[in-house]
Amino acid sequence: MQPQRDASGFTLRLLTVNTHKGFTSFNRRFMLHDLREALREASPDVVFLQEIVGAHEGHAGRLPDWPAQSQYEYLADTLWSDFAYGRNAVYPEGHHGNAILSRYPIESWNNHDVSVSGKEPRGVLHCVLRPPELQQPLHAVCVHLGLREDHRQRQLKQLCELTQLHVPKDEPLVIAGDFNDWRKRADRALARCHVREVFTMHYGRPARSYPAICPVLRLDRIYVRGVRASRPEPQTSRVWARLSDHVPLTAEISL
Repeated sequence: MQPQRDASGFTLRLLTVNTHKGFTSFNRRFMLHDLREALREASPDVVFLQEIVGAHEGHAGRLPDWPAQSQYEYLADTLWSDFAYGRNAVYPEGHHGNAILSRYPIESWNNHDVSVSGKEPRGVLHCVLRPPELQQPLHAVCVHLGLREDHRQRQLKQLCELTQLHVPKDEPLVIAGDFNDWRKRADRALARCHVREVFTMHYGRPARSYPAICPVLRLDRIYVRGVRASRPEPQTSRVWARLSDHVPLTAEISL
Protein backbone atom coordinates (compact mmCIF):
# COMPACT_ATOMS: atom_id res chain seq x y z
CA MET A 1 0.00 0.00 0.00
CA GLN A 2 1.46 3.34 -1.05
CA PRO A 3 0.94 6.60 0.88
CA GLN A 4 -2.16 8.56 -0.14
CA ARG A 5 -1.45 11.86 -1.82
CA ASP A 6 -3.64 14.94 -2.05
CA ALA A 7 -3.24 18.48 -3.34
CA SER A 8 -1.32 19.70 -0.31
CA GLY A 9 0.71 16.68 0.72
CA PHE A 10 0.55 12.98 1.40
CA THR A 11 -0.43 10.60 4.17
CA LEU A 12 1.85 8.11 5.90
CA ARG A 13 0.74 5.08 7.89
CA LEU A 14 2.62 4.36 11.10
CA LEU A 15 2.65 1.24 13.27
CA THR A 16 4.31 0.64 16.63
CA VAL A 17 4.51 -2.68 18.46
CA ASN A 18 6.49 -4.30 21.22
CA THR A 19 7.47 -7.60 19.59
CA HIS A 20 8.34 -9.41 22.84
CA LYS A 21 11.43 -10.80 21.07
CA GLY A 22 9.22 -12.71 18.63
CA PHE A 23 7.40 -14.78 21.26
CA THR A 24 3.84 -14.86 22.55
CA SER A 25 2.99 -13.97 26.15
CA PHE A 26 5.00 -15.99 28.68
CA ASN A 27 7.29 -17.09 25.79
CA ARG A 28 4.98 -20.00 24.97
CA ARG A 29 5.47 -19.94 21.18
CA PHE A 30 7.87 -18.40 18.70
CA MET A 31 5.64 -16.30 16.40
CA LEU A 32 8.03 -14.12 14.39
CA HIS A 33 6.93 -15.61 11.06
CA ASP A 34 3.27 -14.89 11.78
CA LEU A 35 4.23 -11.43 12.99
CA ARG A 36 5.91 -10.73 9.65
CA GLU A 37 2.77 -11.74 7.77
CA ALA A 38 0.61 -9.53 9.98
CA LEU A 39 2.94 -6.57 9.43
CA ARG A 40 2.91 -7.13 5.68
CA GLU A 41 -0.87 -7.23 5.69
CA ALA A 42 -1.09 -4.00 7.71
CA SER A 43 1.48 -2.48 5.30
CA PRO A 44 2.50 0.66 7.24
CA ASP A 45 5.06 3.03 5.74
CA VAL A 46 7.09 3.30 8.94
CA VAL A 47 7.29 0.63 11.66
CA PHE A 48 8.51 1.22 15.22
CA LEU A 49 9.64 -1.99 16.94
CA GLN A 50 10.58 -2.56 20.56
CA GLU A 51 12.18 -5.66 22.13
CA ILE A 52 13.45 -6.79 18.74
CA VAL A 53 16.32 -9.27 18.76
CA GLY A 54 19.53 -8.49 16.91
CA ALA A 55 21.14 -11.86 17.70
CA HIS A 56 20.62 -14.81 20.04
CA GLU A 57 22.89 -17.85 19.81
CA GLY A 58 20.75 -19.96 22.14
CA HIS A 59 17.51 -19.51 20.19
CA ALA A 60 19.35 -19.88 16.88
CA GLY A 61 20.64 -23.28 17.95
CA ARG A 62 17.42 -24.46 19.58
CA LEU A 63 14.63 -23.23 17.27
CA PRO A 64 14.63 -24.67 13.73
CA ASP A 65 12.63 -21.73 12.35
CA TRP A 66 14.86 -19.03 13.87
CA PRO A 67 15.81 -16.66 11.00
CA ALA A 68 19.37 -16.64 9.70
CA GLN A 69 19.49 -12.83 9.85
CA SER A 70 18.48 -10.41 12.61
CA GLN A 71 14.78 -10.21 13.48
CA TYR A 72 14.47 -6.66 12.16
CA GLU A 73 16.04 -7.62 8.82
CA TYR A 74 13.73 -10.63 8.60
CA LEU A 75 10.67 -8.47 9.28
CA ALA A 76 11.77 -5.78 6.83
CA ASP A 77 11.99 -8.40 4.05
CA THR A 78 11.30 -6.68 0.70
CA LEU A 79 8.61 -4.30 1.94
CA TRP A 80 10.72 -1.83 3.94
CA SER A 81 13.90 -0.94 2.09
CA ASP A 82 15.60 0.87 4.95
CA PHE A 83 15.98 -0.02 8.61
CA ALA A 84 17.95 0.99 11.68
CA TYR A 85 18.59 -0.87 14.92
CA GLY A 86 19.50 0.46 18.34
CA ARG A 87 21.08 -2.22 20.54
CA ASN A 88 20.09 -1.69 24.17
CA ALA A 89 20.26 -4.91 26.20
CA VAL A 90 23.38 -7.07 25.77
CA TYR A 91 23.75 -10.53 27.33
CA PRO A 92 26.02 -13.54 26.81
CA GLU A 93 23.87 -15.10 24.08
CA GLY A 94 23.00 -11.94 22.15
CA HIS A 95 21.24 -8.59 22.32
CA HIS A 96 17.95 -6.82 21.66
CA GLY A 97 16.70 -3.25 21.37
CA ASN A 98 14.56 -0.95 19.20
CA ALA A 99 14.30 -0.78 15.42
CA ILE A 100 12.66 1.36 12.77
CA LEU A 101 11.66 0.01 9.35
CA SER A 102 10.95 2.52 6.59
CA ARG A 103 9.78 2.57 2.98
CA TYR A 104 11.79 5.77 2.64
CA PRO A 105 15.54 6.39 2.83
CA ILE A 106 16.97 6.71 6.33
CA GLU A 107 19.43 9.55 5.95
CA SER A 108 20.98 9.13 9.39
CA TRP A 109 20.28 7.50 12.73
CA ASN A 110 21.54 7.50 16.29
CA ASN A 111 20.74 5.38 19.32
CA HIS A 112 20.79 7.36 22.57
CA ASP A 113 21.37 5.51 25.84
CA VAL A 114 18.78 6.58 28.43
CA SER A 115 19.44 3.79 30.93
CA VAL A 116 19.24 4.74 34.59
CA SER A 117 22.04 3.37 36.80
CA GLY A 118 22.74 0.73 34.18
CA LYS A 119 20.25 -1.70 35.73
CA GLU A 120 17.58 -1.65 33.03
CA PRO A 121 19.11 -0.94 29.60
CA ARG A 122 16.93 1.45 27.61
CA GLY A 123 17.49 3.44 24.45
CA VAL A 124 15.93 6.09 22.22
CA LEU A 125 16.45 5.42 18.50
CA HIS A 126 16.31 8.58 16.37
CA CYS A 127 16.10 8.25 12.58
CA VAL A 128 16.02 11.03 10.01
CA LEU A 129 13.84 9.90 7.10
CA ARG A 130 13.91 11.46 3.64
CA PRO A 131 10.60 10.88 1.80
CA PRO A 132 11.20 12.25 -1.71
CA GLU A 133 7.81 14.00 -1.62
CA LEU A 134 8.92 16.22 1.26
CA GLN A 135 11.23 19.20 1.10
CA GLN A 136 12.28 18.60 4.69
CA PRO A 137 13.10 15.43 6.62
CA LEU A 138 10.76 13.48 8.88
CA HIS A 139 12.16 12.61 12.30
CA ALA A 140 11.13 9.22 13.68
CA VAL A 141 11.96 8.33 17.28
CA CYS A 142 11.39 4.84 18.71
CA VAL A 143 11.34 4.48 22.49
CA HIS A 144 11.02 1.80 25.15
CA LEU A 145 11.00 3.29 28.62
CA GLY A 146 11.66 1.76 32.03
CA LEU A 147 9.33 -0.07 34.38
CA ARG A 148 9.91 2.25 37.35
CA GLU A 149 8.15 5.61 37.53
CA ASP A 150 11.24 7.54 38.64
CA HIS A 151 13.23 6.01 35.77
CA ARG A 152 10.54 6.92 33.26
CA GLN A 153 10.40 10.51 34.43
CA ARG A 154 14.15 10.87 33.97
CA GLN A 155 13.95 9.21 30.56
CA LEU A 156 11.08 11.45 29.46
CA LYS A 157 13.15 14.47 30.42
CA GLN A 158 16.06 13.10 28.40
CA LEU A 159 13.72 12.44 25.47
CA CYS A 160 12.61 16.07 25.46
CA GLU A 161 16.18 17.28 25.66
CA LEU A 162 17.16 15.05 22.74
CA THR A 163 14.35 16.30 20.53
CA GLN A 164 15.13 19.92 21.40
CA LEU A 165 18.77 19.36 20.51
CA HIS A 166 18.43 17.18 17.39
CA VAL A 167 15.02 18.01 15.84
CA PRO A 168 14.53 21.50 14.37
CA LYS A 169 11.24 23.05 15.40
CA ASP A 170 10.03 23.40 11.81
CA GLU A 171 10.55 19.72 10.89
CA PRO A 172 7.87 17.04 11.51
CA LEU A 173 8.42 14.63 14.38
CA VAL A 174 6.92 11.27 15.37
CA ILE A 175 7.75 9.60 18.70
CA ALA A 176 6.31 6.12 19.12
CA GLY A 177 6.83 3.04 21.22
CA ASP A 178 6.29 1.35 24.55
CA PHE A 179 6.27 4.04 27.24
CA ASN A 180 5.26 1.66 30.08
CA ASP A 181 3.23 4.65 31.24
CA TRP A 182 0.45 2.86 33.08
CA ARG A 183 0.02 5.90 35.35
CA LYS A 184 -0.59 8.12 32.28
CA ARG A 185 1.95 10.80 33.22
CA ALA A 186 3.90 10.99 29.97
CA ASP A 187 1.69 13.64 28.34
CA ARG A 188 2.49 16.17 31.03
CA ALA A 189 6.20 15.34 30.99
CA LEU A 190 6.35 15.71 27.19
CA ALA A 191 4.37 18.95 27.07
CA ARG A 192 7.53 21.00 26.76
CA CYS A 193 8.43 19.03 23.62
CA HIS A 194 5.19 20.37 22.09
CA VAL A 195 4.13 16.90 20.97
CA ARG A 196 0.59 15.52 21.15
CA GLU A 197 -0.52 11.91 21.45
CA VAL A 198 -2.66 10.81 18.49
CA PHE A 199 -5.18 8.61 20.33
CA THR A 200 -5.53 11.15 23.14
CA MET A 201 -6.29 13.93 20.65
CA HIS A 202 -9.12 11.92 19.12
CA TYR A 203 -10.47 9.87 22.04
CA GLY A 204 -9.40 11.80 25.12
CA ARG A 205 -7.03 9.09 26.37
CA PRO A 206 -4.32 6.75 25.07
CA ALA A 207 -5.26 3.39 23.59
CA ARG A 208 -5.32 0.19 25.63
CA SER A 209 -2.51 -2.05 24.43
CA TYR A 210 -1.52 -4.50 27.19
CA PRO A 211 -1.92 -7.40 27.76
CA ALA A 212 -2.69 -8.36 24.18
CA ILE A 213 -5.21 -11.05 25.06
CA CYS A 214 -7.41 -8.49 26.86
CA PRO A 215 -5.88 -4.99 26.76
CA VAL A 216 -6.36 -2.96 29.94
CA LEU A 217 -3.23 -0.85 30.39
CA ARG A 218 -2.44 2.11 28.13
CA LEU A 219 1.30 1.57 27.72
CA ASP A 220 2.00 2.34 24.05
CA ARG A 221 1.81 5.76 22.41
CA ILE A 222 2.22 7.70 19.16
CA TYR A 223 3.18 11.37 19.64
CA VAL A 224 3.39 13.84 16.75
CA ARG A 225 4.51 17.39 16.10
CA GLY A 226 4.51 19.49 12.95
CA VAL A 227 1.98 17.40 10.99
CA ARG A 228 -1.09 18.76 9.20
CA ALA A 229 -3.42 16.08 10.53
CA SER A 230 -3.40 12.72 12.28
CA ARG A 231 -5.88 9.88 12.58
CA PRO A 232 -5.61 6.84 14.87
CA GLU A 233 -6.51 3.41 13.53
CA PRO A 234 -7.32 0.98 16.34
CA GLN A 235 -6.34 -2.60 15.54
CA THR A 236 -9.50 -4.69 15.54
CA SER A 237 -8.06 -7.96 14.21
CA ARG A 238 -7.84 -10.64 16.90
CA VAL A 239 -4.81 -12.14 15.18
CA TRP A 240 -2.56 -9.68 17.00
CA ALA A 241 -3.60 -11.05 20.38
CA ARG A 242 -1.53 -14.19 19.76
CA LEU A 243 1.55 -12.55 18.22
CA SER A 244 3.00 -10.68 21.22
CA ASP A 245 2.08 -9.51 24.70
CA HIS A 246 1.26 -6.04 23.27
CA VAL A 247 -1.19 -5.14 20.51
CA PRO A 248 0.11 -2.65 17.94
CA LEU A 249 -1.02 0.95 17.53
CA THR A 250 -1.55 2.31 14.03
CA ALA A 251 -2.11 5.86 12.87
CA GLU A 252 -2.11 7.98 9.73
CA ILE A 253 -0.38 11.35 9.58
CA SER A 254 -0.71 13.94 6.83
CA LEU A 255 2.33 16.01 5.94
